[in-house]
Amino acid sequence: MPMIDIDWLKDHVEVPEGLTYEQLAKDLVKVGLEEEEIHSSQVTGPIVVGYVVDATPEPQKNGKVINWCHVDCGDEWNETDENGNKVPRGIICGAPNMKAGEKVVVTLPGAVLPGDFKIEPRKTYGHISNGMCASERELGLGDNHNGIILLREYGFSEAEYEALKPGQDAMHLLHLDQPLLEINITPDRGYTLSYRGVAREYHHSTSAVYTDPAIALNEKAPEPADYQPGTPVDIDIEIDDNNPIHGVPGCDRYYARVVKGFDPNAHTPSWMRRRLIRAGMRSIALAVDVTNYVMLDLGQPMHAYDLDKLEGPIVVRRANEGEKLTTLDGKEHDLSTEDLLIT
Repeated sequence: MPMIDIDWLKDHVEVPEGLTYEQLAKDLVKVGLEEEEIHSSQVTGPIVVGYVVDATPEPQKNGKVINWCHVDCGDEWNETDENGNKVPRGIICGAPNMKAGEKVVVTLPGAVLPGDFKIEPRKTYGHISNGMCASERELGLGDNHNGIILLREYGFSEAEYEALKPGQDAMHLLHLDQPLLEINITPDRGYTLSYRGVAREYHHSTSAVYTDPAIALNEKAPEPADYQPGTPVDIDIEIDDNNPIHGVPGCDRYYARVVKGFDPNAHTPSWMRRRLIRAGMRSIALAVDVTNYVMLDLGQPMHAYDLDKLEGPIVVRRANEGEKLTTLDGKEHDLSTEDLLIT
């Protein structure tokens, strides 16, 4: 069922200052969108921004290399030496991407991470590690556990990154402290799988000012050149539904547009990653993230392809008997002949 984030909802409809998730649930149930659950965060702080002052590699007998690091966590959270001076925290980190000069997310003693994992000082590899530099998976922000979160690579603009200060509350920065409202919807109201649809229903319930974002977006979209039969096109489209249900094709139109000048290696902006993750989707790569975001925001499913790797037409058809599909999460699914595929 859809997860509703007030921060995202208010992009489409005016909400009162300080609107709680409890009140939002009451407003939506008036128009038939029932509350399933208000999900509280599984993470508690303190979790802060840290600046890695130094990271000294220390090879171990087992062949592993760990880093003995000193991380500036701001005066409030730094350690106090024998002379009463505030000094960076000593932290052990085995992540391969740990290096001096980076801004990272530091979970401090007293913090609790998903799975009831409590952070406390511990002696390891000959040092007292007084905190932990965290990965996405450890914070419940995604599946990435190949290294710690480097905030430089987390989608912040250059100005936003420069503004991050040691000791700043990372819980709020990453929205780890915010709940979510899960709602139930009935099959006839699929439009409320999108924020556009939920915002419209919130408007119906409360008379809050609502603006349909698709209207302004349509005005900005460039008009494609008029197509003349026989004109070469970048990619052909075929709709071949040989098993319409009750005589109704599963897809009666399919639009495609080529987008050039796109950098597939660019990082997804942090605000988009955060919203996708809070909606229950993994952040994978910019092209995938953008299409998922549009689907959740406007209710329009989209797919992105690398034009250089496409061969032949894009064909919309029913699955064949015994056909299987492996999705981006690596899971294999058995398909029914009623399933509609884009191939």
